[in-house]
Amino acid sequence: MLIVGLVLVGLAALLHVYIFWLESFAWTSARGRATFGTTVEEAQATRELAYNQGFYNLFLALVAGAGVILVAVDETVVGATMAFVGAGSMLAAAAVLLSSPDKARAAVTQGALPLLGVVALAVGLA
Repeated sequence: MLIVGLVLVGLAALLHVYIFWLESFAWTSARGRATFGTTVEEAQATRELAYNQGFYNLFLALVAGAGVILVAVDETVVGATMAFVGAGSMLAAAAVLLSSPDKARAAVTQGALPLLGVVALAVGLA
């Protein structure tokens, strides 16, 4: 179960790297606007906020990814701590997103992998 947890946390980290790219670099593109449901005007007006938010997602991904790597090289305590903090923060962010009724789909997309990863990692380490 430990391997399953590490894979799921790793996938969550990769998803958040993609979200980083969308928010920080593709926000005003047709793809970015379609993903987040914004108009050209809304995307231009919120570009700096999205750029900053994207980096939050990148930092969560880096923490979770570093945790996965550290567990894989047998630094279990530090690695598991980082994986739990990174994936747990992703999950908490998804819960906040869920408070916006029209963002439920995005919250589930953002939170499913971290949730499954945290559960599997906890079971694997128990």
